[in-house]
Amino acid sequence: MQTDKSSPSGSSDKTTFGIGIDFGTSNSAAAVYDGQQVYLVQLSEQNPIMPSANYIDRDFKTTIGQKAIDDYIAGNQGRKVELSAELIGEARTSTGTPTGPASESETSKVFGQAFNDSSLPGRLFRGTKRLLGNAADERTLIFNRPFRLVALVTPILVGIRKALQRNVDNTAHACIGHPVNFEGLEQGRNTIALQRLSESYGHAGITEQSFCPEPTAAAISYLHNHPGNCDELVLTVDFGGGTLDFSILRRAGSSFKVEATHGIALGGDRIDQTIFRELIFPLLGKGERWRRVLDGSEVDTLFPFGDFEDLLINWPVSYMLNQNKYTAPVMQRMVEDDQAAIKFKRLYDLIKQNYSYQVFEAIKVFKAELSVHDSAVLDIPEIDIEVTLERWEFELMISDLLFELEQAITLILNKADIQAADIDLVLRTGGSSLIPAVKDILDNQFAGKVVEHDPFTSVAAGLAIADYYGYGDQPSL
Repeated sequence: MQTDKSSPSGSSDKTTFGIGIDFGTSNSAAAVYDGQQVYLVQLSEQNPIMPSANYIDRDFKTTIGQKAIDDYIAGNQGRKVELSAELIGEARTSTGTPTGPASESETSKVFGQAFNDSSLPGRLFRGTKRLLGNAADERTLIFNRPFRLVALVTPILVGIRKALQRNVDNTAHACIGHPVNFEGLEQGRNTIALQRLSESYGHAGITEQSFCPEPTAAAISYLHNHPGNCDELVLTVDFGGGTLDFSILRRAGSSFKVEATHGIALGGDRIDQTIFRELIFPLLGKGERWRRVLDGSEVDTLFPFGDFEDLLINWPVSYMLNQNKYTAPVMQRMVEDDQAAIKFKRLYDLIKQNYSYQVFEAIKVFKAELSVHDSAVLDIPEIDIEVTLERWEFELMISDLLFELEQAITLILNKADIQAADIDLVLRTGGSSLIPAVKDILDNQFAGKVVEHDPFTSVAAGLAIADYYGYGDQPSL
């Protein structure tokens, strides 16, 4: 990408203002640039940052953002899940008689896997962006109606466009942000994901589209805020909720050229899940033993906590734990007369009241406290947890993830065929970039060159500037 700020491109209407939309894995933001200043758009009544969430109820009414999450929580607290087998047809046990078809007694109903939750009030979709690059995930069945992934993303984008319409007249154009690499293992996942993303924006009424990798957009916003005639190599590290993305660009006076990009599926969500596993699981009964009588004999085994783990750390589906096959063993274990019974009472309360979302919100607050203090308290009153952790313990807990960061830095430098010493400036952005251990890794490799740049809004701002000047790409979708 080679651009010159002195020669902006685009239609006359488009150059009146630029629009940037950062539809993220966890959260979304949008911005408008009028040629002088960037304005963040209020996506909700009080906040320019909106959760990338979509809730569909049984009447197929949709809510988005924080309202979607609130509706999900309200509908599932204390609700018992009762799965029933899905009827997929009837099979005849005979071909009938010469005088007529088989009678009802000669037919049998054919059921599929037991997965139909008959009392489910609605479905919550969060992190749908992760699925966009997977060709196999084309349709999702919602209350027996198939929905394409595009249809799950579009309502969020419609809500963003409505918020934009309160600020500008023409909202049919935008520069659209995307990760360097979408999640998945398929060879053409980026093409598939961009096709789906483009279609979703089109259904939302945004038909004049350009695209820009998120770390490049963050760099554009910084260069706009800090103009100069210097020649320098700029490395952007965008460590967000879902992905870790890099961009190396060379600034030469008023123009720039992207030298290399790289991205991996590592974000704040994985860090949050690691905290849940390492710190909270042992307080819910992981590693405890379970004694009971089976067929007249006493059996002593580890409690099967592994059956609960994946549902616990994925809060949008954690309500599935409120089934007898999960709650019955917890109830049996929590009545034993020992100290561990307290842990299983916590697990029971978490399941019955569907507190997983509250747990993750507490983890986010806890993680933020550890970014500014040497220790912090993880306080989850809903399940009576209050535990103190030192920052060094937290860093040890996520050491494997930090190693992935270091490996990714090495890879982006190799792709650009440069050394760390060749980098003149490092831009650190994204919420996870605020973690002190992340700062330390960057400061150690690029001493004196690292600056923090608008962790939560730099991408949206850069996309709006890119739209104004025509910096975005027009890929063949």
